[in-house]
Amino acid sequence: MINTKTSYIVSKASKQSYSSILQLRLYSKSTKPNNATTTRDTSFTSSLQRNNFNLSSNIIDNTNNTTTSYLFQGVKSQRNKLTVDGPIECPLSGTYLLNSPLFNKGTAFTEQERADFKLNGLLPPQINTLDEQLERAYKQLCTLKTSIAKNDFMTNLRVTNKTLYFALVKKHIKELVPIIYTPTEGDAIATYSNRFRKTEGVFLDITEPDSIEERLAAYGGEAKDIDYIVVSDAEGILGIGDQGVGGVRISISKMALMTLCGGIHPGRVLPVVLDVGTNNKKLARDELYLGNRFSRIRGQQYDQFVEKFITAVKKLYPHAVLHFEDFGVKNARRILDKYRHEVPCFNDDIQGTGAVVMASLIAALKHTHRELKDTKVIVFGAGSAGLGIADQIVSHMVTRGVPIEEARSKIYLMDRRGLILQSYKEGSTAQQHVYAKPDKDWVGVDTKSLFEIVSNVKPTCLVGCSTKAGAFTKEIIQEMYKHNPRPIVFPLSNPTRLHEAVPEDLMKWTNNDALVATGSPFEPVNGYRISQNNNCYSFPGIGLGAVLSRASYISDRMISAAVDELASLSNLREGDSTPGLLPGLEVITHTSSRIAAAVILEALDEGVATIENELDPANPGQNVKVPRDFEACVEWVKNQMWEPIYRPLVKVKYDPKVHTNQI
Repeated sequence: MINTKTSYIVSKASKQSYSSILQLRLYSKSTKPNNATTTRDTSFTSSLQRNNFNLSSNIIDNTNNTTTSYLFQGVKSQRNKLTVDGPIECPLSGTYLLNSPLFNKGTAFTEQERADFKLNGLLPPQINTLDEQLERAYKQLCTLKTSIAKNDFMTNLRVTNKTLYFALVKKHIKELVPIIYTPTEGDAIATYSNRFRKTEGVFLDITEPDSIEERLAAYGGEAKDIDYIVVSDAEGILGIGDQGVGGVRISISKMALMTLCGGIHPGRVLPVVLDVGTNNKKLARDELYLGNRFSRIRGQQYDQFVEKFITAVKKLYPHAVLHFEDFGVKNARRILDKYRHEVPCFNDDIQGTGAVVMASLIAALKHTHRELKDTKVIVFGAGSAGLGIADQIVSHMVTRGVPIEEARSKIYLMDRRGLILQSYKEGSTAQQHVYAKPDKDWVGVDTKSLFEIVSNVKPTCLVGCSTKAGAFTKEIIQEMYKHNPRPIVFPLSNPTRLHEAVPEDLMKWTNNDALVATGSPFEPVNGYRISQNNNCYSFPGIGLGAVLSRASYISDRMISAAVDELASLSNLREGDSTPGLLPGLEVITHTSSRIAAAVILEALDEGVATIENELDPANPGQNVKVPRDFEACVEWVKNQMWEPIYRPLVKVKYDPKVHTNQI
């Protein structure tokens, strides 16, 4: 802990100790052995104290003291500098510090920090703990009557004090995730331009493609401090479709979950929206709309714009993981397929949704003693999410020895035309058409009727991604139940008002025998906990694993490893279906750490992890070594996950070669 009783450094460093100081500059006692990514420590406090150096203030000045001149002028930065533990280097003071959501502590700044950072007179005299701030913030939140008002409150808190924001969500996670994410965030995105207060994220304009690199660098600096990027073109937002420039908020929301659930440092993330126009006429005609008002650009110009974005990301942030979010069905799969071997990337709607649904399905099958190879699935809704679920089920079957054509034959995909048949090739995407069924097998069947499809297929599992509210009627579910004593039903459409069915009805229609998971949160029904097939169970662990392993590519086997680990964490017990298919949100960071470990070990096994090519900051001259034992790997992951706690600040002068632009 930093001694805060004096205001300057008295150092008795000898010149022969200079080389050890240089090494200490790169790591501290709080840096765990074999740490790699987010523990790149900037502090040297404890290490200097252990080596008989007297560090007695929060202030480090690189102009007046010989030793500190060595430390800050003579040492060129070797590592990214936002860390998850130890004191924090802070180049700001006064109102600039109070206006920085990354560094701001509000009323929790200590007496010494107030003096060192020129905050006296800018804060009330009472010094609060984080717990006291949490109590005040929660009381303020509870006075608000609507979900959207609470969403506005949380947004304001996020752009004011990120530590307090994440600590509040973590403490009340079951209550607040539905506020900061689905279903409430969908409403906030739809009214983005009208509710706009303070900018967040990066806006890339298709009319200015040559400015992409400049715009990205303005937010994240150049080649430093970015681990994770979420990008959306906002064509398919949360079941509410094209939301234009407001799609930046889905990138921001996913980033918040990446930090909350996956422990990625909130200053090492980059939310991006590609403003390529909008086909949402209501938005375009709104006088307050903040984005481009022309119709969506498609074709060559769109593809060139995306290409320039990918090129800029590779140049500026070559180790960052790229997360595609809410792209339209015509672009999502082809963009992923084109770039997944160029940059470590994945599409959350395709792979993230597929992974969490697949994990729920495996847990349900295991609980009811059924085999995946014998499973038949109807996917009602053939957009990005539906296709992602279908593809993940097939991928998982294939990894277990089922031939790919046989696996695809188990999937029955339905869109607005009904069951996708081979004669529909002209109106189907290539990804949809691989699931097309022979027309001759369906002669005399109304393939537009979900009831008729259920009656003929007799599915093990029924998945809804249609945004067609109430599509899973009593007649349909009871027809499924007639052939399947433990029906697995996943109504996943968001927001809540678009669910294909509500759990209370599903359980009533099946005498509580249905195994249900939903896209949005629901209260327990008759003592049965309703799991949420929320992507926050999958993408944070997958993303964290890819970041920490320095994966050059996110493979199907890495996704499957995540699926298996998530499914193994189900709390279902023999003869007892009440605990729900997936673990609860209250243990989400534990869940993500285990998924990340599974992803890392699979990446190492496949040879796509490059982390062990890097030097270990905790062991100069040695490369990072990732533990191969699973539980040890989990601990290695946990040691690198950021937590929302206040850490001591160390005052330094701003150095653009060291400090991120995100201050």
